[in-house]
Amino acid sequence: MEIGIDSFAATEQSSNAYDARQSSKALGQLLDRMEYADQVGLNVFGIGEHYRKEFLDSAPTVILAAAAARTKRIRLTSAVTVLSAADPVRVFQNFATLDLVSQGRAEIVVGRGSFIDSFPLFGLDLRDYDALFAEKLDLLLKIRAGESITWSGRFRPELKEQAIYPRALQPLLPIWLGVGGTPESFARAGQLGLPLMVAVIGGETHRFRPLVDLYRQEWVKAGHPPDQLKVGLHSLGYVAENTHDAVEAYYPGYAEMFNRIGKERGWPPVNRPRFDAQNGPQGALLVGSPEAVAAKILRHSEALGGISRFTFQMDNADLSHEQLLQSIQLIGMRVLPLLQKQQTEPAS
Repeated sequence: MEIGIDSFAATEQSSNAYDARQSSKALGQLLDRMEYADQVGLNVFGIGEHYRKEFLDSAPTVILAAAAARTKRIRLTSAVTVLSAADPVRVFQNFATLDLVSQGRAEIVVGRGSFIDSFPLFGLDLRDYDALFAEKLDLLLKIRAGESITWSGRFRPELKEQAIYPRALQPLLPIWLGVGGTPESFARAGQLGLPLMVAVIGGETHRFRPLVDLYRQEWVKAGHPPDQLKVGLHSLGYVAENTHDAVEAYYPGYAEMFNRIGKERGWPPVNRPRFDAQNGPQGALLVGSPEAVAAKILRHSEALGGISRFTFQMDNADLSHEQLLQSIQLIGMRVLPLLQKQQTEPAS
């Protein structure tokens, strides 16, 4: 199982006036964390894509390319690329260039995103939410398949025997499909033969098993090679030396962020009992000691029928740079070895 970090490049903007110096500092610290994640042996680091004041990830390939120059082994991916709001030609060109710069370490996780800020920003109609994504995913996959393409659709000018460069260093640039809870999205990933990245940020992870099974069924039905099927899981988490310290550090920022976003979406207020339930044995949160978190990842993997990758999202809780570095160290030096040991030991 691969283990990694996903980041939204969060920054603190404490006043109404935008502070570019604070943003510059936050990005510098993020690159330090990405470099450190590579050094401690993590497998993947992902950068999201948002168009909000508190997140600095509106140009994720720029951040990933900067990290490519400072890392040697870790895979670099989006988390996710909001494909509905992007030109698939430019998406492929950006990530193919990243693949060349990183010497074959680039990946893309495409999805529709959990925020809709990109729609008014780029003049898109929310009524086309599903159609935009389906059409643009079709185009992106066709571009990946060959250098020259002829294609037409509703939302973009047609392409006639158009060659698209550069090409990625990897023979087939990895494209994962990021999904939430829509059955159609799970089925689509299986039908297209794409690795699946499931975002579970609330509720109980095992409840997603029927949807993951649907993905596997559609994969088999479409005739894709069984050994290429991959299921990834993305959840909120944070690791400290012990579970008490992890929870006490993580909860205040978590509550502030989810209450703020919850006001926009009509969610109920966050409180400590609800948080503790989410951080319990079956809940989606992974906040605790290395041993507790490793055990929970394995439980989640078993509940979903096996996962290939797990990624932590932990820079959304107002944690300091030092706290995040320490958590990355514990994930790389203690959580990852515990998982590797459990996966290699024969069942008793």
